[in-house]
Amino acid sequence: MTEPAERGIFGKDLLDRCISCGFCLPACPTYALTGDEASSPRGRITLMRALETGRLDEDDPTLAEESSFCLGCRSCETVCPAGVEYGALLEQWRDHQWRGRRRPWIARLLMAVVSRTWLLRLQGLVRRHARARSREDGSALMLGCVERGLYPQVSRAARALRPELAAPAAQGCCGALHAHNGDSAKGAALARELGDRLPGRIVTTAGGCAAHLSTHLGRDRVKEVSEYLAEAGHQALGEVRVGDRRARVALQDSCHLRNGMGVTRQPRDLIRAVADYVELPGAGDCCGAAGTYAMLRPKDSRAVLDPKLDAIEQSGVDYVVAVNPGCLRQLQQSLRARRSTIRALHLVELLREAQNARV
Repeated sequence: MTEPAERGIFGKDLLDRCISCGFCLPACPTYALTGDEASSPRGRITLMRALETGRLDEDDPTLAEESSFCLGCRSCETVCPAGVEYGALLEQWRDHQWRGRRRPWIARLLMAVVSRTWLLRLQGLVRRHARARSREDGSALMLGCVERGLYPQVSRAARALRPELAAPAAQGCCGALHAHNGDSAKGAALARELGDRLPGRIVTTAGGCAAHLSTHLGRDRVKEVSEYLAEAGHQALGEVRVGDRRARVALQDSCHLRNGMGVTRQPRDLIRAVADYVELPGAGDCCGAAGTYAMLRPKDSRAVLDPKLDAIEQSGVDYVVAVNPGCLRQLQQSLRARRSTIRALHLVELLREAQNARV
């Protein structure tokens, strides 16, 4: 067994901040599922301390299970009186726990793909995402790994709303996928590399990417698209209608955008400008997508999502808006599987629909 003094897995100050008060328990979605202390932020920090001091061997099955079972939503951070940076601790834990072949193979495959900029550019050629050279205020639209391939219409809608945004094709991954899957050093390097490729202000339509990039490039350089639209004084045009009435629209928050960056008002205000906004119970709770989580632990992801789908269907809304591609994929696929008439779409797609309806 490795001696404790040789470990240094976690930043000592980060672990020491936790006072085990338990305020985090009601905020944690996995604790809500199990009622098991080990599946709460407080319990997981206790496990981290046991790993750091050598009281638990790194091959302990509870360590492996709980480092994987956590969604990484960071809801616990918003209620913690001691200011514990749980997201940073989770990244450090997975850096150690998921080294080499211990990293889930799906995560390894995805990380290998998004690390190759030429593959991302090839996706764009096929899927026709937005393209535009730098101009005007120097702000650039981050195309994103997932969105570039699955949702190219999102970048096109964003540029239709704000034509001043550049959208150069030669940009790579922001590194969030790596940071959340046990390679935070590579995640940080990719963020800095993207910052060099897009030297001005970076605007992203992915809440999780925004939170990761702002950590490494600074909050002033990175704007999530609803923030950018609000700061630019964007005036939403038209409205989205269903028959003879305004559409009823709900929002699913991006966990990292809400919990990591505190952005909640701007997307709601933009929706209200073009539709009747409906606040869902638990709109700020995780939908279970959580980056790769829905692929790595589909059963647990579904257990987190199902009550949210019930609430969406009971709300009487016509649309549910997402501000992160993983959340959008999760909602779209699940609503289709239920044969629901409710449509899931990205915020900028909703605003573009309203704009088109006005013409």
